[in-house]
Amino acid sequence: MSERRSYKSDLSDERWALIEPVTTGWMDKHPSVSGHQGRYEMREIVNALLYQSRTGCQWDYLPPLGAVKYYFYKWRDDGTDEVVHDLLRWQVRESRGRLADPSLVVLDTQSLHAAVGVPAATTGRDASKKVPGRKCGLAVDVLGLVIAVVVLAASVHDNVFGTALLDKVAAGTSTVTKALVDQGFKKTVVDHGAGLGIAVEIVERNPADRGFVPLPIRWRVEQTNGILMLHRRLVRDYEHRPASAESRVYWAISDVMALRLTGTFAPAWRGA
Repeated sequence: MSERRSYKSDLSDERWALIEPVTTGWMDKHPSVSGHQGRYEMREIVNALLYQSRTGCQWDYLPPLGAVKYYFYKWRDDGTDEVVHDLLRWQVRESRGRLADPSLVVLDTQSLHAAVGVPAATTGRDASKKVPGRKCGLAVDVLGLVIAVVVLAASVHDNVFGTALLDKVAAGTSTVTKALVDQGFKKTVVDHGAGLGIAVEIVERNPADRGFVPLPIRWRVEQTNGILMLHRRLVRDYEHRPASAESRVYWAISDVMALRLTGTFAPAWRGA
């Protein structure tokens, strides 16, 4: 690959060292039939994905277009994006003196406008927030690290998100025994959690509070949503498939965790 200018989103050697074993293992398991090693280095493919995540640029403005699209979709479909994410999450938790997997998660949803061209069949209107588009549901631990992601139409009720998130949490780890949710989630989620061995607690806000008042522990999911908004590709839902939107979240949080593990920070996209 010819030399290109560097970008602030590019992986440092230390951050790449955290991700490289996964991509190398993937390449070893997916050898070319012709024996061709590929034109582009895996580091450049990941750099391109992180650049798109931070800047929000369109596919057509992202060289090498064909290669980056190919790997993004392959890694989305075979779960490699989640493998990278989970390995980094385990390391972050252990570096904070915690076990690799949590015992408690916090669930929440956030509605986002969908871009022009996103299929109408996968979007809807959030009746309470009056937002047309999609809704992203997150399950995070007490550090604000993502445990599960679900993206559906904004018209879908939080109960559906709650049960889907709990299913993903239970499938991914056997250690979670409690989940905190807000008042948008109902008894359906509580009962579903009980069937999975997860006690779901609906955290009610003080009716005397006015405006946004952070609730103990539950504020972590709000913090995570705020961090995701630093990645412009996630400010609006541009993806044709909800699975792609979920993959974007995993890559964005993986970027954040790699930065934390190496003690570095990425500049905010807001101007000085």
